[in-house]
Amino acid sequence: MIRSVVHLKKSHTLKKNYNIILFDGVCHLCHGAVRFILKRDLNDRFRFAPIQSSFGRMYLKAHQTDKLIPDSIILLENDQYYDKSTAIFRILKELGGFWGTLYYLINIPRPIRDFLYDLVAHHRYRIFGRYERCPVPNPEWENRFLH
Repeated sequence: MIRSVVHLKKSHTLKKNYNIILFDGVCHLCHGAVRFILKRDLNDRFRFAPIQSSFGRMYLKAHQTDKLIPDSIILLENDQYYDKSTAIFRILKELGGFWGTLYYLINIPRPIRDFLYDLVAHHRYRIFGRYERCPVPNPEWENRFLH
């Protein structure tokens, strides 16, 4: 989990340890995934930031991971980052319940998992569409987004 203090919109400060998900802020599919996670994150484990946000750019620059962008979801967990299918399965594991059982699909070899991930990622705008710019989160979830 991320241990640094991060400033949130409206001058909130994040002091608790959270897993942070960086996602493509203009992708309809990615926003759908974020809403899916928000509705099921009953233990309030995750915070979110679009890759295009100041926080996302700052993180990528500091960790020289911009080569992964924008085709990858990134999970920041316990001072480690995970991308693509590994990030997805680790997120599902944290959600627990039925979704957590899907974590065992991580045993599929990574090249196969990431091939399928890359296939969807490559065509995501054509299939699901894209926003002109990052939309504003629902007010009820606004404190879960890092700026």
